[in-house]
Formats: sequence, C-alpha cells, structure tokens
Amino acid sequence: MLPFREGMRMQKRKLPKFRRQEWFRYKRVGEKWRRPKGKDSKMRLEIKGKPAVVKIGYRNPRELRGLHPCGLREVLVSRPEDLEGIDPSTHAVRISSTVGKKKREQILSRARELGLKVLNPGRGG
Repeated sequence: MLPFREGMRMQKRKLPKFRRQEWFRYKRVGEKWRRPKGKDSKMRLEIKGKPAVVKIGYRNPRELRGLHPCGLREVLVSRPEDLEGIDPSTHAVRISSTVGKKKREQILSRARELGLKVLNPGRGG
C-alpha cells in the first residue's frame, strides 16, 4: 500500500489538464472534456506537442481513489447518532444538505467531542 503523501505527489506530478480540443479558440466551446473524433484531428492522433487525451493510464492508484484532498474518506451524516463508530484518523464528516440548523449544531458539537473533521461546518462552525 502506498503512503498517502507519496502517492498523491506522484499522481499530481503525472496528471495533465484535460481540456476540449480548441477550447481556447471559440467562446461557444467550453473547457469541459470531450473526446476528439475528427478525421484529421491531431489531438486524436496524439501528435507530439498537442494536448493530452484521457486514457486509463492516468487513473489514480486504488488506495487514493475516492479520497478528499485532505487525505480522508468522506462519510455523509444526517443525525448525531451517525457519528458513532467513525475513525477520526481515516474519515471526515460531511453533513447532509437536508439537515436543519438545530440538528447541524448538534452534529457539530458531537463531532468536536469525538475529534472529527467536518468538511462543511457552515458559518458558525
């Protein structure tokens, strides 16, 4: 198993920005990735000097997939009872969007007691 920091550093160094072909040329063409399909497309042919094309080889190592950028796995919480049994060294808490103000405060106070990192504490947290 790769140590997290070493694996992330290795992956960040390797990963280019994948943008749509000629995204800079036309305002109507966004940056969002679309596979180049043109018959004479230099990008599709992967000509040297042209932007990178998405491939399976750019996939993250299995240990790093699905992690939050802080290095912890996200756990969705909607009640204070959901916090029980969560490991603070490997998990971070994200409070569900449907939770109201009162219950959010209860979750935040319980998470503080347990030493859990809350990813979306809101203004008061």
